[in-house]
Amino acid sequence: MSEYGAFTHPSTSGRIRPLDVVPFVLSAACGAQMLKKGLETMKVLLLKDVYKLGRAGDVKKVADGYGRNYLIPQGLAALATPGMLKQAERIREKAAAERTRLNQELGAVAERLDGLMLTFPAKAGETGKLYGSVTPMMIAEAIEAETGASVERRQIDTQPIKMLGVHKVGIRLTIDLVPEITVVVHREGEPPESAYETAELPEVEAETAGQFAELAAELDAEEAEMAAEAEEAEIEAGEAEVAPEESEGRAAEEIVPPEESPEA
Repeated sequence: MSEYGAFTHPSTSGRIRPLDVVPFVLSAACGAQMLKKGLETMKVLLLKDVYKLGRAGDVKKVADGYGRNYLIPQGLAALATPGMLKQAERIREKAAAERTRLNQELGAVAERLDGLMLTFPAKAGETGKLYGSVTPMMIAEAIEAETGASVERRQIDTQPIKMLGVHKVGIRLTIDLVPEITVVVHREGEPPESAYETAELPEVEAETAGQFAELAAELDAEEAEMAAEAEEAEIEAGEAEVAPEESEGRAAEEIVPPEESPEA
């Protein structure tokens, strides 16, 4: 550890794992991004907590491909059939008990990670763009070397960092415990403080990009929902058109011409 309380050169051999962090299920870093235009939606019952989607026992509407290709095969959700919905309360209660246990077990880990500072020297161009990147795996290794806590790279809530600067990164332990660490990426040969000189621009860009991604995902989700509702409306309209034709046919059958009276 340097005088800045940060990790600089993680060791990748001979480490002892005194504490294992239970992996937390992700919603696929791009769960929202999978709601693409034209995709149908489906309702699923969550069997486990899924980050940024919901808690076990919740019923959620998701993109058809996201549900069938990821959530259901991974055992994270099931189709929201009447039979499964009857089990929702039991699933919810069981998950709540497990969540409470994990929160208590990992509470101390969250306290150790929250506010942790890691520093990474890196080669970069004049604009501050790295020749390479600081990956989630590198951050996970640095956390383990610094605190002894083993964290999976999928629990690191960030894309590979490709700019010099100071970056805030969440560590997903459970759906309730997401401690935040600070990742300082500075130019090789310069002190870590130099990263703060370039910190403002990357943070603004990241915030703007995050807001744009969230807005795009919301618009795509709304569009998919509107498409599903339009399809349902077309089906209902088709059924409504068939009904008058059937009633007209029955009415025609019921009309019987009067018999001619015999001549006197």
